[in-house]
Amino acid sequence: MLFAVRMDVDIPRDLDPEVRADLVAREKAYCQELQRSGEWVHIWRCVGQYANISVFDVADNEALHRVLWSLPLFPYMKIDVTPLAQHPSDLAAGEAA
Repeated sequence: MLFAVRMDVDIPRDLDPEVRADLVAREKAYCQELQRSGEWVHIWRCVGQYANISVFDVADNEALHRVLWSLPLFPYMKIDVTPLAQHPSDLAAGEAA
């Protein structure tokens, strides 16, 4: 299943700088691991914001929840999830048929 996920991050300004650096480093490593596995298909930064829009390809809702809850920055995120389906006008949809 494909999902579009917007993640807005709001790390507290008074968080210890070393804790923040560790969180961000672990987040980056986890994100790259998921990209290599094919679960995190795309990631785009929202310009001028500490936010991204991503596409995930996972087995089901539970798998997506597992991925999102495991994000080191999850406690500091507002997350919006939208399930995706292929549009019938997509050229690739006609090639797959």
